Amino acid sequence: MIHFETVKWKNFLSTGNNFTEIQLDRNSTTLIIGENGSGKSTILDALCFGLFGKPFRNINKGQLLNSVNGTGGLVEVEFRIGSKKVKVVRGIKPNVFEIYINGKMYNQDANARDYQKYLEQQILKLNYRSFTQVVILGSSTFVPFMQLKARHRREVVEEILDIQIFSLMNMLLKQKLKTISDDIRDIDYQYNLTEEKITLQEKYIDEMFMHKEKLIKEKTSLMSNNEEEIFKKNSDIKFYTQNNQELLAQITDSDKINTKHSKLKDIQSQLKEKHRSHTRLVGFFESNEDCPTCQQHIDEVFKSSMIDKKKGEADKVSSGMKELKDELEKVLERQKEINVIGAKVRDNEVHIAKENSSLIQLEKFNATLQSEIDQLNTGEVNNTDHDKLNDLKKTLSGLDMQKSKLREEQIYSEASRNMLTDTGIKTKIIKQYLPVMNKLINTYLTSMEFYVNFTLNENFDETIKSRYRDEFTYASFSEGEKMRIDLALLFTWRAIAKMKN
Repeated sequence: MIHFETVKWKNFLSTGNNFTEIQLDRNSTTLIIGENGSGKSTILDALCFGLFGKPFRNINKGQLLNSVNGTGGLVEVEFRIGSKKVKVVRGIKPNVFEIYINGKMYNQDANARDYQKYLEQQILKLNYRSFTQVVILGSSTFVPFMQLKARHRREVVEEILDIQIFSLMNMLLKQKLKTISDDIRDIDYQYNLTEEKITLQEKYIDEMFMHKEKLIKEKTSLMSNNEEEIFKKNSDIKFYTQNNQELLAQITDSDKINTKHSKLKDIQSQLKEKHRSHTRLVGFFESNEDCPTCQQHIDEVFKSSMIDKKKGEADKVSSGMKELKDELEKVLERQKEINVIGAKVRDNEVHIAKENSSLIQLEKFNATLQSEIDQLNTGEVNNTDHDKLNDLKKTLSGLDMQKSKLREEQIYSEASRNMLTDTGIKTKIIKQYLPVMNKLINTYLTSMEFYVNFTLNENFDETIKSRYRDEFTYASFSEGEKMRIDLALLFTWRAIAKMKN
């Protein structure tokens, strides 16, 4: 049983840099009263944060730190469990998480998650949900037991009865069964593969005895066909290679043509710019009597001579552009021819690669056939073939034994897992406690002058009967009556926890 001694904190929520300490073991019962906002709920938040790293109320971790100081948030909780004196220290900015047992800090080599798991499973024997259902209550976030989902109800009771270890064992067995199934699948594959190899080896040995001449003739004929195919493919490769050489000879000027095309395009751009410049000047002189910049009159003789000069230069450029265009068309036509020939070369190279690949496979196949023919020509099946067959049979026998062991292990593991499911051992344990639980619940209800017969089954579904034997559900009652049921259940869980301890 947990006996809380002190809880103290600083820079936590609205408290400042000096520790606020609450002594919880001065008397058997401690009553804390105060006005709204005086910090009563902060005690619950500090206690939950110290033990589980999250507050009792729904507050973000960043909001737990005092907003004025902004650093040094620290909570310390001291309690006893049996002969152990435990102190848990947890802080924010910097992050601190330390567990002291009888004054000595517990090894911190594990990561924070494993460290928390050790605190919950090995020391407290409670997780956050069970702690807030059984140990502390708060009207702001408390969810009554009867309003929990069936799965969460079971978790709370399992924590109280300390039987959640069976759920952990069930999860481990599930993982083990998956590994066994994978191993059986692999061994089945190897077993079937080995059986097929044995069949092929026996067939090969039989064929060696019974069909030697026939096999040699078939393999020789197959080799001959392959040789013809090899000759044909070599001829095709030679043809495509020669054809490529001829085609490449036709496009030796490819780089030269590409360079020429680039230069002609550059010249064309320059000529177009010159032509635009001359035309712009002609337009300027034709449209303006005075200079728009200096406002002076433009002499008519000068204007006429400039118009004639620029028109002449523009005509020369136009003539040059026409010649350039003709030359560009010739270059583009040649580029098209080169591209068509290049495509043919690439097609030929693809054909050559395909034929070379087929050629390699045929040569390998012929080498294998020749090896088999040589072995057949030696006459008898050699000892190596029999040894290989015997080795395969030994392997098959070993695989059969492995498979039998795995099947047996699978059966035992499945039986164990069936025992560890919610309907197995845990239900039997819960059934032993159910009469006591139901008796306590009804005792507490009677003490609160609520005269009904309240019964929970192993799935924690309720049956409620009035004195007139009418059946009700939890939802049928008023809020006040529901509160009596919630209190009766709460007192019952605490009593059961004490009995278990």
